Amino acid sequence: MHKLPNSLWHTLLFLLVFVTAAPLAAEELQVFVSSFAPGDEGAIHAYELDTDSGSIRQTAKNKGVAQPFFLALSPNRKNLYSIHAPAGFGGEENEQIAAYRISGDGELELLNHQSSLGTASCYLDVDASGKTLVVANYSTGSVASYPINRDGSIQEAQSFIQHEGSSVNESRQQAPHAHCIVVSPDNRFIYSADLGIDKIVAYRLGKRSTLVELGDAAYPRLAPGAGPRHLTFHPNRRHLYVINELLNTVTVFDYASKSGLLSETQTIATLPADFDGTSYTADIKVTPNGRFAYGTNRGHDSLACYRVGNDGRLATIDIIPSLGKGPQNLAITPDGRILICANMPGNNVAIFHIDAESGRLTSVAEPITITGPSCIMIR
Repeated sequence: MHKLPNSLWHTLLFLLVFVTAAPLAAEELQVFVSSFAPGDEGAIHAYELDTDSGSIRQTAKNKGVAQPFFLALSPNRKNLYSIHAPAGFGGEENEQIAAYRISGDGELELLNHQSSLGTASCYLDVDASGKTLVVANYSTGSVASYPINRDGSIQEAQSFIQHEGSSVNESRQQAPHAHCIVVSPDNRFIYSADLGIDKIVAYRLGKRSTLVELGDAAYPRLAPGAGPRHLTFHPNRRHLYVINELLNTVTVFDYASKSGLLSETQTIATLPADFDGTSYTADIKVTPNGRFAYGTNRGHDSLACYRVGNDGRLATIDIIPSLGKGPQNLAITPDGRILICANMPGNNVAIFHIDAESGRLTSVAEPITITGPSCIMIR
């Protein structure tokens, strides 16, 4: 083995120290934000986000989509799916699901539409294989599943299931209202939070994109009048968090991956104890490292910040202003450094830095103005 000259060793050592000490380059991510508005005002905006500075720059505005309340991305990040309501959102006519191919700076190429088989269609998700799309319909209280073609377009519905029942809130729970539908991280089960019946309705993901009901005994029941709205899994796949719109709480469940059963372990408030006004929760997200969780309060117009324990239980860190009216939807960057909040009736999107040690949020800039932001997807 040849011995390297001292000068070369010194050069290599300098390069090693320089590379190790050099700051990591900021990551630039693509962010899609839907404008929940009719006609030409409805749009899906594309932005470029710098995760180091938190600065954001618009790169595209895709029109031709009416009241795109919710979005979903394919696992390979090549396709985007959106609610499309040309006849009006939550009216008598069923809404549609639009499938797009993503290109360039966020331009969307329409592939096709399919009926959502319901009204006030409010949530979409795609399974880990990229072969199944599911939708929740709020007004009609139903869910449906669709096979996805290789090019990202969607076929006609393979399954349609109508929820049944009611609960104690006479103004909001006289009928089922499926408000969310999420595929489990192991791709075995599907859960729909139904605000109208205070249940998490559970399904098994069957062959050819079918939904197989697990039966009423498998449905976790929330407190009467809770109104479960959105749910999300912890990254460790052992816990599930449900934010309850009507009682302004978060309920924590342990998840049994073999059976799909959920076991309640905690319910915690999203609002300050001394708040006596009217407020309704909307969304909940967990950081990729699983250490922190955040929920939205519409009315109090705030973000509830939690630390997540080793057992999945939550402890309140802080409750801070959302910097806009009616915080509707949240998204967290893959590196866990940035949280984005869509204040839908406030017509703005606020960007916060997440402190890696404390989980506290700090605004990075003035919120950006956008008409009716309702959903955020980070690509």
